[in-house]
Amino acid sequence: MTPDGRWLHVSLVRQRLTLLEGRRTLAVWPVSTGAAGAGERQGSGATPRGWHHIRACIGADLPADAVLVGRRPTGERYSPALAAQHPGRDWILGRILWLSGLEVGRNRLGRCDTMRRYIYIHGAPPEAPLGRALSHGCVRMHPEAVVALFDRVGPGTRVLLE
Repeated sequence: MTPDGRWLHVSLVRQRLTLLEGRRTLAVWPVSTGAAGAGERQGSGATPRGWHHIRACIGADLPADAVLVGRRPTGERYSPALAAQHPGRDWILGRILWLSGLEVGRNRLGRCDTMRRYIYIHGAPPEAPLGRALSHGCVRMHPEAVVALFDRVGPGTRVLLE
């Protein structure tokens, strides 16, 4: 939890991200987690479980449809026309909340390190289906939702993925 008591709960079963303050629900958004299910191993494409915290918040001044690659803005703005030019691209839009595991041997260090796996909560195209596990391991949200979340959390915010 942060000093204000905020934390995030990501339900892999329900495909929902909940922003809480203590036990009080502040907001709930649909998400899409790993198509490969739950798992911590490097290269698995699965979403890691357990307690994490937000290591870094990236994209504060970017438009919600800004394209990021390698955690850097490309200068592109997402559109269906751009998507047609790059079929199969794993779109990361607007904001990145980079996660780091807190449980040594489960999601931190070695071959199960969430941060080294580059697991994020990030924006996805507006037409991306949510509520179903379809990502490469990250937690995808619609651009406007991740912007709203980004503005309410910060580095150090605890995140439980289960």
